[in-house]
Amino acid sequence: MPKFTLYVNGKTHRLNVVADMPLLWVLRDELGYTGTKYGCGRGLCGACTIHVDGEATRACMTAVENLDGAEITTIESLSLDNSHPLQKAWIAEEAPQCGYCQSGQIMTAAALLKRNPNPDDADIDSAMKMNLCRCGTYGRVRKAIHRATEDNG
Repeated sequence: MPKFTLYVNGKTHRLNVVADMPLLWVLRDELGYTGTKYGCGRGLCGACTIHVDGEATRACMTAVENLDGAEITTIESLSLDNSHPLQKAWIAEEAPQCGYCQSGQIMTAAALLKRNPNPDDADIDSAMKMNLCRCGTYGRVRKAIHRATEDNG
């Protein structure tokens, strides 16, 4: 079995897994990072969004063989105490209902704010459009992103 080196949340992990194993299962089953959620398995819902080298990426459809040496960031590394501006804004705006999609939503929003620290509604809608929320909290998500820019700016 091939060996891969992944850098997840600042830690180095050497893994012996099959090359085409989706990163989602490596994170959850091999490394114990369960904040990244399985939603659709086809990259359509966004629940599994993480960052690879700073870019929002769907973990369910990204094979580990394509990530050897990449910097991977999961929801667990934003903060240990919910002090990240997005996490504080999510709480203040009561963005989650069931919460299942929220780690993917927050990771997508974090990538957006890294690229564009002061997005308008159109920027937010464009960045977030591929993250599905069955509870329909899109308006609160948009407000939370705006709040995070105000609290961090």
